[in-house]
Amino acid sequence: MGQVIAIVSQKGGVGKTTTAVNLAAALAAVEKRVLLVDMDPQGNATSGLGIFKAGLKKSIYNGVVGDAPCREIVVHTPLKFLQAIPARADLFRAETELKSRSNKEKCLLNFLNPMNEDYDYIIVDSPPSLGILTFNVLTAADFLVIPLQCEYYAFDAVSQMMDVVAIVQRKLNPGLQIEGVLLTLFDPQEKVCLRIQESAREKFGDLLFKTVIPNRSEFKDAPSKGVPVLLRSLMSPGSVSYFDLAREILKHRSGTPE
Repeated sequence: MGQVIAIVSQKGGVGKTTTAVNLAAALAAVEKRVLLVDMDPQGNATSGLGIFKAGLKKSIYNGVVGDAPCREIVVHTPLKFLQAIPARADLFRAETELKSRSNKEKCLLNFLNPMNEDYDYIIVDSPPSLGILTFNVLTAADFLVIPLQCEYYAFDAVSQMMDVVAIVQRKLNPGLQIEGVLLTLFDPQEKVCLRIQESAREKFGDLLFKTVIPNRSEFKDAPSKGVPVLLRSLMSPGSVSYFDLAREILKHRSGTPE
């Protein structure tokens, strides 16, 4: 049965979509069957995989509102083991349309359930907000990866997200777990990044991933080409960091000791 890993942060600009795209690609590169679900109306994960949004007949919007089953929306990507469910701007409408429904937080869960056996991992990119779409993501997820940008204000965003997770665990998804907090936009030459890394170790302990994601220009270049960073440069520092993250998650999920 596939495990659903959501990348969540209500703060924008923290590397959330970069992580969703490149973690999914790294897992697919080691031949795990991966589905990347774009639940952000901005559709950046969709663009980051080279999917032409204007040419789509259906998107995740049609799925969560019940207009189309999952298999009608899945699209292929340049990686053999990676498929995607794209998003367009019409997903904004779901925020309003789902509010009047019973079990409105479970629309994504119900949509994905029929596909669960087809994948090893389902990676979900969430919106940078705490609306009904994000609560759908949290309800559908088994595990969360929470990016922590290398700036002090970002600690507040992670703490707030953990408070939200506690509410979801009590009321909607008791099995939800935090896979880890991921340090992003890290520059070892900047003292502030080193201080934040140490503070994060003290605050989050074992929840902090050993992997850190560097602040590299390749993460800005790859989306403009519509590919994950590993398809631009397999052994670049950015690619290696996401392979390291994938390896950490795979070890943890399999119960293999570090």
